[in-house]
Amino acid sequence: MKRLFSATKNSLRGIADGIKTEAAVREEAIVFVLAVPIGVFIAPSLAWYIAMIAALLVLFAVEFLNTAIEKLSDHVTPEQHRDIGRIKDFGSSAVFFALALAALVWLAALALRCGLI
Repeated sequence: MKRLFSATKNSLRGIADGIKTEAAVREEAIVFVLAVPIGVFIAPSLAWYIAMIAALLVLFAVEFLNTAIEKLSDHVTPEQHRDIGRIKDFGSSAVFFALALAALVWLAALALRCGLI
């Protein structure tokens, strides 16, 4: 139980630090806070609502992993390095795909709600 409490405390500290220091995380947090209540009205069913929120949580996870990669890369070598730049680009690409996933899920739910599909 102590380990679970400690892990939760560390995770919450990471979330708070990410929101405080990273613009992308902050923007996604704002979208998430707005999306939770709005999703109730858009979702055609409870399963769709869960999928919509899950897609945003996946986006958060990928964004935090990308941020971790960028911070670690900057710590390893603060100067410009071609391979480090490529590594950062790979992380950015992962965020792009997570954003695309979230957009597809939300757009599909909206289209279903509106009777378009």
